[in-house]
Amino acid sequence: MADSEAFDYVCDQLEQRTTLDRLASRGTVRIALKQAGLEARTVTPDQMMVVLDKVLPGELSSRGIDDGEAICQGFRSGVSSLDAGSGVESPDAVFKRLGGG
Repeated sequence: MADSEAFDYVCDQLEQRTTLDRLASRGTVRIALKQAGLEARTVTPDQMMVVLDKVLPGELSSRGIDDGEAICQGFRSGVSSLDAGSGVESPDAVFKRLGGG
């Protein structure tokens, strides 16, 4: 399954703006999402904003990336411009739709 647009955006930006390569960037963001109880394929832009504020700066710091908070703040405008409905439909939404409720 494809990852969400918000996940891909943050990973691409992280790779461009830090010394992390593609694999390390994606792994770091996946770990941050897991700590927040989220998944790469379903994370919405709003959820990613919380991860950028609360979780990802600490993950960057643990990987030797200085000023993780400022880096994450720099991603906010791009994430906020993403379409919130572009993510994959959650299992709950599927069951609601199929159940007619």
